Amino acid sequence: MNRLIDGMRGINLEKVVKWMLRLRGLVLILFLAAAVLCGIMTFQVRTNYDMIDYLPDEAPSTIALDVMDESYEKSVPNLRVMVRDVSIPEALDYKERIKALPGVEDINWLDDQVDIKVPLEVQSQKTVEDWYKDKNALFSIVVSEAEQQQTLAQIRELIGEEGAMSGNPVDTVNAQVSTSAEIKHMMSIIIPLMFAILLFTTSSWFEPVLFMLNVGIAIVLNMGTNLIFGEISFITKTTGAILQLACSMDYAIFLVDRFEEIRREGYEAIDAMSIAVSKSAASILSSGLTTVVGFAALIAMRFKIGPDMGYVLSKGIVISLLVTLLFMPCLTMCCYKLIDRTHHRSFMPTFERTARWADRAKGFVTICLLVCLIPSYLAQKQISFMYGMSGMAAPGSQVVNDRDAINDLFGESASYALLLPKGNSANEQELNDALKALPEVSSVLSFVENVGRPIPEQYVPKESLKMLNSDEYTRMVVMARVPPESEKTFAFVEKLRELAGTYYPEGYHLAGETANVYDMKDTITADSIKVNLISIGAIALILLLTFHSFTLPFFLLLTIESSIFLNLAVPYFTGQTLNYIGYLIISSVQLGATVDYAILFTNRYLENRAEMPKKQCAARTIQDTAGSILTSGGILTSAGLVLGLISTNGVISQLGILIARGAVLSAILVLVFLPSMLANMEPVIKRTTRKLHFYTLAENREEVQA
Repeated sequence: MNRLIDGMRGINLEKVVKWMLRLRGLVLILFLAAAVLCGIMTFQVRTNYDMIDYLPDEAPSTIALDVMDESYEKSVPNLRVMVRDVSIPEALDYKERIKALPGVEDINWLDDQVDIKVPLEVQSQKTVEDWYKDKNALFSIVVSEAEQQQTLAQIRELIGEEGAMSGNPVDTVNAQVSTSAEIKHMMSIIIPLMFAILLFTTSSWFEPVLFMLNVGIAIVLNMGTNLIFGEISFITKTTGAILQLACSMDYAIFLVDRFEEIRREGYEAIDAMSIAVSKSAASILSSGLTTVVGFAALIAMRFKIGPDMGYVLSKGIVISLLVTLLFMPCLTMCCYKLIDRTHHRSFMPTFERTARWADRAKGFVTICLLVCLIPSYLAQKQISFMYGMSGMAAPGSQVVNDRDAINDLFGESASYALLLPKGNSANEQELNDALKALPEVSSVLSFVENVGRPIPEQYVPKESLKMLNSDEYTRMVVMARVPPESEKTFAFVEKLRELAGTYYPEGYHLAGETANVYDMKDTITADSIKVNLISIGAIALILLLTFHSFTLPFFLLLTIESSIFLNLAVPYFTGQTLNYIGYLIISSVQLGATVDYAILFTNRYLENRAEMPKKQCAARTIQDTAGSILTSGGILTSAGLVLGLISTNGVISQLGILIARGAVLSAILVLVFLPSMLANMEPVIKRTTRKLHFYTLAENREEVQA
């Protein structure tokens, strides 16, 4: 960090900035042209809505899916469709009509399990009620990945609004349909909201226009350059622009504030901007670097949603830094006279009373925090989590209502595909019988069960054979009475793998949505410690280089990490089930985005402490920094609330609420807990920090005598 700052000074940054400002017209044209080009490129970036695609390549279920795709034309059932109030003949008619729809690869019903010509009363009632109950028919369907939205729309039209659909395709299409509309809705709210915050916190009616234009250019450049990745996840698409806006707005505000401050000293505009850029560049880069590191830590995740977000968000902050240091100075130079003409008095309070209250309360808050810290840390380790797509739809939505309707009548269900090496019919039969004996299993579709072991393959209809056997494998499709995601489900996946391993120790493959979720759980949980250690370690190193201190980084990180523990403890104490992706991402996002508050406060505290006694320093620093911290925190909180309250996707909504609550907690602890920490630990800080000067009583006496 110091070498960077020294290097920037060594190249006479003021002269470079002056040269750039003289060519400001060209700079503006280049940036605007790049924004137009990136705006066009944005429409070429594909969006991936399937979370399963983000499992690591080496995950067992990922390998199983790859093998199954190579070996079989048809997948395992992934959709349940219920039709109400139908007779057996009517259900069979629905089955044929659904089977004829484009995108429907296969469909199974009661007639594939029992002979429906025999009265149902003498058949196994458990088997019958898995497919037909109270005149309601439940079909198990294989829907191809291509054109899922159109296929589901046609099924919905066929079964009517009283029918119900549930499964991974429904969750994926729901995310696909809602994402684009919700992004537009969220941006239509957050832009006016940010504009209102900026109008209140700045001293010119026109400044907010500059700030929004600056961050808007950066967001468009980032969205367009996502084309280098080919595609991004819908989670990244929904949150990326809003998080970039919320986390990078401060850079332009800081630069323009410094510009106006230097102009008030009597400098000409071009000189003032040159000085402002040269003096603020290091601080802006230092602040941005902590945010970049926080986001970049996500790249270390094996679960690919982390790298997907990490690359896009960290790239976005880097672009925001470049736009602020190159585009914003030129734009401001073209508009500073308009800023002057639209000047108004500041609406921000002085925060004098707030500072006095916070100073008096800091001891009490410190004690309360220390008492709550250990329970909060333990609580956030005990949260109930969900890992897959099943928890993403909003309560009360058609997706959830349909799922509940099917589950209430027929119970929860999940499908699995066991791929077994061909050639051992005895083992196939024994495993088939063992699977059928499991209490969770409702049906098994296999060659030995449905065709018969003695029948040679050449006498089996091609359609049936393609579903069950390939050149190398025989496939058993297992339907189980387990929910898409729960401890019971995970235990059943382990049971399946253990049973298959007993009969086929040389190797087998297990595919299915819940098998994917099981591997997702293992992968994400393993990522947690690694991501947190990387983000904390990297930011600690930046703080070490910034403050030349071994203890200040610890106190700053303790403040922000404490706010993260408190934030994540709330779901535990409120009994909320949290999606693990949001839990994992918030640790890096909150740390990277709000550690700037602690850096700003500590820098100003050390400056004030060099000029005044300790008793006055904390209150003065709170008064000096409260406006900036609350403005930044307000922007991040607003962005989080918009995500949390508008998005119907469970992961995005939860992440938004976590961001909003985390910003509030971080701001409060920085303004109340950190001052107490810095004041009480002064002797330690002074001994472990290079070239640190504190105001002393001796200096006070000399001033009084003078």
